[in-house]
Amino acid sequence: MLETLHDPSSSPTGGPRLAATARGLTRTYGRGDNAVHALRGVDLDLPAGRFTAVMGASGSGKSTLMHCLAGLDQPTYGTVTVAGTELQSLDDTRLTVFRREHLGFVFQSFNLLPMLTARQNVLLPLELAGRRLDGETRERFDRVVAVLGLADRLDHRPGELSGGQQQRVAIARALVTRPALVFADEPTGNLDSRSSAEVLGFLRRSVRELGQTVVMVTHELEAASYADDVVVISDGRVRAHLVGPTPDAVLAALRGQEIGA
Repeated sequence: MLETLHDPSSSPTGGPRLAATARGLTRTYGRGDNAVHALRGVDLDLPAGRFTAVMGASGSGKSTLMHCLAGLDQPTYGTVTVAGTELQSLDDTRLTVFRREHLGFVFQSFNLLPMLTARQNVLLPLELAGRRLDGETRERFDRVVAVLGLADRLDHRPGELSGGQQQRVAIARALVTRPALVFADEPTGNLDSRSSAEVLGFLRRSVRELGQTVVMVTHELEAASYADDVVVISDGRVRAHLVGPTPDAVLAALRGQEIGA
């Protein structure tokens, strides 16, 4: 087992250390009769060092929630705080820098550059940020590569890798900068069941062994079973925030039933 980078379980005040919070988060598109209320006053705490799945039906607001938490979309009302910084206090330039320095992203499409090797793709965020590959960064790179099982694939280009391997490279790229939070948007959407299980297992390992915080949007109950916590969104509101839930509890929340009923 690799050494955990930090203890995510507590804060200086003794409570859970939070990677992100949302307060009164509201997102409305359009106006008047054409208005679409994607989020309706969401309050949410995301503890650090945990794997949280966000679930909900199509149109429930789960992707909008992730985009607002990641600073990719501006809420109509409310606030988002990530790593102690209120995103609404940042102008566009500072927000771009903040995302680059503090957040990691994994998408359904792998978004790898085909002309670069796996190693070069993983290191690309550091290069774009002008960060040198010093001893500490090299150690982080080596640990991420070890956790994701990529050591023997680093000199291969994306076209020489399977879908699951490409997604692991994308995850390594998201992790190498030591982000406060990694957002994964349907990361197994383009993978078969075996590759999906492999990728989800590696995401969970990044939480367990690297102390990473991961928030994953998914519509798949099986994918959510890898998470520590599950947030269920319905009609722009948080229907349930389940800690260490059973599949039956998640399914009940998705169906709008009372947990334990």
